[in-house]
Amino acid sequence: MSDAQIIAGVSREYPQLRVEASLWCHSAAKRAFDLFCAAPVVVAALPVMLVIGVVVKLTSAGPVLFRHRRVGINGREFFLLKFRTMTHQRGGTGPAVTRAGDPRVTSAGRLLRKWKLDELPQLINVVRGDMSLVGPRPDAAEYLNALPLEYRRVLRLRPGITGAATIQLRHEEELLAAVPAEQLQEFYVTTLLPRKVQLDLEYATRASFLTDVALLFRTFAAIAAPASSHHPG
Repeated sequence: MSDAQIIAGVSREYPQLRVEASLWCHSAAKRAFDLFCAAPVVVAALPVMLVIGVVVKLTSAGPVLFRHRRVGINGREFFLLKFRTMTHQRGGTGPAVTRAGDPRVTSAGRLLRKWKLDELPQLINVVRGDMSLVGPRPDAAEYLNALPLEYRRVLRLRPGITGAATIQLRHEEELLAAVPAEQLQEFYVTTLLPRKVQLDLEYATRASFLTDVALLFRTFAAIAAPASSHHPG
């Protein structure tokens, strides 16, 4: 089944899905907050992003940006933007799930991933309305299609750059490194992704301006934390 067919199926299911969420989650105020924060940062970060783009281009062959189809709010498809951190493979061969020590990650990519600089282009996704600053991480259609219908309620929420699950499971790549390669995709779909969705759905019920601001600060703190403080689990 193609991504387009999967996304069409998810979109048909969307009207039947219901999710308990605070008024903040779907408010104009949250959207205004996203624009107020993201738009100036995009402008201010342009020189940094230009430098990163040059580094990516000079250190490995392939495009500067990695564009990957994801499913967003109401089952709407969009292209998630990141700086490319892996060796370019035509046709997108290899598992979509990444774990610590993945040999596809370039030397520059490891540095970008460590400081989350590869995700700076997602601010453009926020400005365009594809994403929010805070919300569930958007995932690929193939993984969402493998979830029980009850978990697909997460599609009623606008995906985010960071969120409750992103913080609690911030060492996801280290967790996945302990899983045998042949079981990686199955473990992600049957164990890790449902847990992430559950955390994000629980957070949505109590989300507010203050809790979103708190999550953003926790995200910055986690990025700035020394590597020695990172432990899987």
